Amino acid sequence: MEKSNQPQQPNKFASGAKKFFGWFLLVLFLVLAGAFYWKYYFVFGDGVKSGVLNYSVKKGKLFKTYEGKLIQEGIRSQAAGGGISNNEFEFSIENDSIYQILSLNSGKVFDLHYKEYNGVLPWRGNTRYVVDQIIQMRDSKNSSF
Repeated sequence: MEKSNQPQQPNKFASGAKKFFGWFLLVLFLVLAGAFYWKYYFVFGDGVKSGVLNYSVKKGKLFKTYEGKLIQEGIRSQAAGGGISNNEFEFSIENDSIYQILSLNSGKVFDLHYKEYNGVLPWRGNTRYVVDQIIQMRDSKNSSF
């Protein structure tokens, strides 16, 4: 038996499978990254809500976040029960400066600009609605709210 000095041909099937597997992992990573971005960072909607500030708090076990609640004027009927419910808008607050203004002015009427996300991240807050700007603040017409 003589050994030949010819180099061995690589297995075409093995190199094709490695190439396919590499592309598959890349596409899978891009799809998962896109889905994660859409769920947690894509701004689904934004708008302005107006109402009397009920409270603003800093809370959380691991991530301390700023949370608040507006009570909007009017009454809304519940679809299923036919009863009456209040118009509460619960939101998270983007930064400390907005929180400071809200916490010092509880009971006043605010117009707040918010962003709505598809999902909740624990370090961003407890709700899908994140207030990023105070548009207007005024005294409540009803001081006995």
